[in-house]
Amino acid sequence: MNVYQQIEAEILAASSIVITSHKSADGDSVGCSLGLLYFIEKLGKKAVICHPDASPDFLYWLDTSCIVLMSDKPEKVTEAFQKADLLFCLDYNSTDRVGPDMQNLLESATCQKIMIDHHLHPQDFPSIVVSETSASSTSQLIVELIEQSGHGELLDEKIGTPLYLGILTDTGSFRFSSVQPRTHEILAKLLAAGVQHHLVHEMLNDNNTASRLRLQGYAMAEKLEIMEDYQVSVISLTKEELAKYNYKKGDTDSLANLALSIKGMKAAIVFTERDGIMKISFRSKGKENPVNVLASDHFNGGGHANAAGGMSELSVNETLAKIKDLIPTYFSIQ
Repeated sequence: MNVYQQIEAEILAASSIVITSHKSADGDSVGCSLGLLYFIEKLGKKAVICHPDASPDFLYWLDTSCIVLMSDKPEKVTEAFQKADLLFCLDYNSTDRVGPDMQNLLESATCQKIMIDHHLHPQDFPSIVVSETSASSTSQLIVELIEQSGHGELLDEKIGTPLYLGILTDTGSFRFSSVQPRTHEILAKLLAAGVQHHLVHEMLNDNNTASRLRLQGYAMAEKLEIMEDYQVSVISLTKEELAKYNYKKGDTDSLANLALSIKGMKAAIVFTERDGIMKISFRSKGKENPVNVLASDHFNGGGHANAAGGMSELSVNETLAKIKDLIPTYFSIQ
């Protein structure tokens, strides 16, 4: 029995299943959660998705009404955890990634826990761990679960669409080095199952608000700084600047990739002042320019070699100065 067959057996034996993912949900965390939910339902079982907080507006075209938020309904989430005899931990590798409130519930739960994730250095809190750091996304691993547990025939448009979205977003529209031949094999299976890939791209990319575009334009025109000697671009945005452009969650998600797209750039760093801290996104190109080390060494973060996150409790100006001071240490001069 392989690990995916073992997971299927756990699903069939469970009476109360909870699916969780990390705080500040992205396309992969939402996509893998929904894809797993629909698969579980196809197996004749029921489950509930509990996330720490809301996903960005640009994902609302998916039916996210089945996702219960700790930030909105803590009593309902607490009840679900207390009843659970099987807990899925998707797209995160440590308990602190779900935020302090849900972390307490997760750590105190005595039921069977299953981690399915593709990030480095997983903690050993789950009973069953699928940790495939070479996988493009956790959504790809949910397809593997469906296939390798012997239920490939259950793949359909409903299950496949959020999983396609998860792979699409976590690979930067299939441009990151995490895309392997197996990724495209899985994408082909999703298309054969009925996923209308062109509609996913349209819903994801063609739903900008005017304020989001204005904020991105301001950031690129007024706040972009390029350290030419090191080929690193940096953007910082204060809470006042975000408010001026009616910032909504997700509005700055594409800025790091946009700054990285500048000809000759090795890396891009974008940070925004939110909730009293600086939230930082790191992006880079190539194996020789990992940014997860910088994020983990100095900004209480981490992630993939070319896509990482972190935070700073310093002021905007102090965080900017710190980043500029560290760039020469982590990126070679030209």
